[in-house]
Amino acid sequence: MIALASDYLLLETASGESIPYSASMVANELASGNMELFDPEFVHHAASAVFHYFKHELGRQTMSVGEFAGALENVLRGLAVIPQVAANSPAEPCVVESDLSLLARESGDGGELIFFPRLRSELRQHLQRGPRVLRFHGLRRCVKQLAGVSRWNQRCQNLEAQIVAYLRECLSAEPGPAEVALVVE
Repeated sequence: MIALASDYLLLETASGESIPYSASMVANELASGNMELFDPEFVHHAASAVFHYFKHELGRQTMSVGEFAGALENVLRGLAVIPQVAANSPAEPCVVESDLSLLARESGDGGELIFFPRLRSELRQHLQRGPRVLRFHGLRRCVKQLAGVSRWNQRCQNLEAQIVAYLRECLSAEPGPAEVALVVE
């Protein structure tokens, strides 16, 4: 087994895949996402602090993406950047999830022609629930299903980028809550 560099953590995705990330890589991912509500430098510092806490204070080598996101949310909430939900207001769904590989399977022989309109429809349905986080998981399996391959190749890489870009475009074009974070893994 190859030793993990001292400035990296393994982040486990919902699919069970572990990906090594440094503090700056995590911060760059967050800053490049749907985070226009926050100053990129502020997000970078907050993500670096959470990363440092898990890596150096707790001595952790691995953690889930959800655990990291929850800790970062707690930090931002503690700094009063994310408003608290009033106790008497109805509970909002915090995270709404979809399985991209399931959407790809349900698209059947129609492939991408059926998949992309279904994906947009799924996004619209989720936005009606008023979530703070939209999470689409199973991207890698989805891409392989749509491409009809068992091994990752350049076409898969291109299709993966196309799906992520499509989700971002759809999210920005749809009316809905302005404070929605998009997570695609």
